[in-house]
Amino acid sequence: MSLFSKINQQGFQALLWKCHMFWPVSRCQPMFAVSFSNPKREKINTFSFMTSSSTALPVDPKGTGVFPAKKRSEIDYEEEKGWDEETTGTSEGKLQFSSSDRAPKKWLMSQALSRHKFTYVQPPEKPLQAEEWNRLKESFQSPEVFEEVMLNSMVRRNSPIDVAKSLLTHVAKSNGDIAYNLLVKYLALCVQQGQTSEIRDMYDIMKIRFRILESGAYNLLIRGLSNSDQWRMALTLLEEVKKIMIPSRSNYQSCIKAAGRHQEMNLAFQLYHEMLAKGLVPTLDVLQALFDFSRGMGGAELQKELFGILLYLRENQIYPHRTFMWSIKLWFESIPGGNWRGHLTDIKDSGQCPVCSHQLEDSDLSEEEYNNLRERIIKDVIHGTDTFRKTSPQEFEAFQTFVKNLLPFDIVIDGLNVSHVKPRKMQCENLFDAVNCLAKENARLLVLGRKHMLMNSSNWKREIMKEMQNKADFFFAENISEDDAFLLYATLQSGKHCKFVTRDFLRDHKACLSDSLTRQLFRKWQRGHQIVVSPSAEGKHINFMPAFRYDCVVQTTGDTWHIPYKDVFEEKYSYQVPRKWLCIQQKR
Repeated sequence: MSLFSKINQQGFQALLWKCHMFWPVSRCQPMFAVSFSNPKREKINTFSFMTSSSTALPVDPKGTGVFPAKKRSEIDYEEEKGWDEETTGTSEGKLQFSSSDRAPKKWLMSQALSRHKFTYVQPPEKPLQAEEWNRLKESFQSPEVFEEVMLNSMVRRNSPIDVAKSLLTHVAKSNGDIAYNLLVKYLALCVQQGQTSEIRDMYDIMKIRFRILESGAYNLLIRGLSNSDQWRMALTLLEEVKKIMIPSRSNYQSCIKAAGRHQEMNLAFQLYHEMLAKGLVPTLDVLQALFDFSRGMGGAELQKELFGILLYLRENQIYPHRTFMWSIKLWFESIPGGNWRGHLTDIKDSGQCPVCSHQLEDSDLSEEEYNNLRERIIKDVIHGTDTFRKTSPQEFEAFQTFVKNLLPFDIVIDGLNVSHVKPRKMQCENLFDAVNCLAKENARLLVLGRKHMLMNSSNWKREIMKEMQNKADFFFAENISEDDAFLLYATLQSGKHCKFVTRDFLRDHKACLSDSLTRQLFRKWQRGHQIVVSPSAEGKHINFMPAFRYDCVVQTTGDTWHIPYKDVFEEKYSYQVPRKWLCIQQKR
């Protein structure tokens, strides 16, 4: 069942050889005919083909060239990419190279097919003859990309392998070559269908023709092999990738799952730690897999590793979804001799677990932690970033004087942010409702606004603004100013009791903090001080979710674990915390 099996009684590779023996040298890199055998596998006959030289590196006796590497960015734990996302291109950012290669260069893949207006065609259900492929191509509105569109459609519809082979045979007979991008799409189809022999043959031939493959091909090869009985070859490929670029998250996770699937947990965790050391953020999917594969296994070291994942969730304020939470529960309960039992529960405002009566950690920072955080935010976030690109030093100094003369406040409100809470209502009315609600308990309010709010307009009525100013202090910044720095400064200067109201995630400011411990303190302070505002279900009122008195993160006492979780996987940030918990106790 390899790529080079016969199609219509005619060898695929023989067709390629016959088609391009006399192809002009000016069209491409010199042809490269190969013959090799593997003692553990059947011999692959002499095969010769040409690929598009713009997407991979042909074998070069001088050993020079460039290669792509994907740009790294922080990812909020989404699921792994599909085949087409991994094979349509690479980043235009800085590339990473091993020290043995020449200077970095930018790598641009061929234009992504998704930009073309013709992106789908119905693939045939069975292999076609050359004249049938010609008729289909002639009837296609954009024949120059017919083969690429057709293979994309075959992958999406999971067409039979023989149908794709017949198309590539036709391409070889017509053009004398098969472009690299078509080979990679064929490889994607093989991976999708678990065609291990095909995947291995594709790798052998592409490596003979090309000294270095691009990252999309490596992703597919590693994924395909890791899901087969040839999974150790995926580890070999991972080592190969390390020599030329930083492996992708997908590369590592495919190998981690393969090792776990075969109960080689030491290897799985070795790869997991290597992945973290390279700054790659694991998905919840692979973290859950480590718990699933460890179920029923004993050993203090394995238990320590999995406890480490739970602490990783704590440190990064990650909330597992229900299926991941269930995997954690089942793993605890499967530990030989562990005698752990898990229960699902809701924890009320008091912070006491109704299952085990344990009191959860307080969300307040200690005096020392609070003072350290305040100093670091002023240094790293307010003075250490581009604050003064979005405001002027003179304006911020005026704000500092304003705050100093009126301290302390009980609640600081991001006025413009809150004014948009109900889109169908006037902005000044939204803000008025919020101020009225928060002022009921005689709290001292500071509202951060913009100068355009003072202009009588359809959204900002002068009489409503005057009435609000009788209930709260206002500071009006320039219309172009960024008010997050004002919000943080006023809240922190007012003291530990002061809360703030905004729907902003404050992610950029957390990222500006220079060390992980301070970032953890910032998140904890945010969880305990941010009041969430949202429209009611019917859209007539504003709802406020008060800040938690207890800290909503994974926590343990040694013989208990409390793990907050969400019902479904979704992107959530600091102030959006779940109410549901998994309580796990160890019975003595």
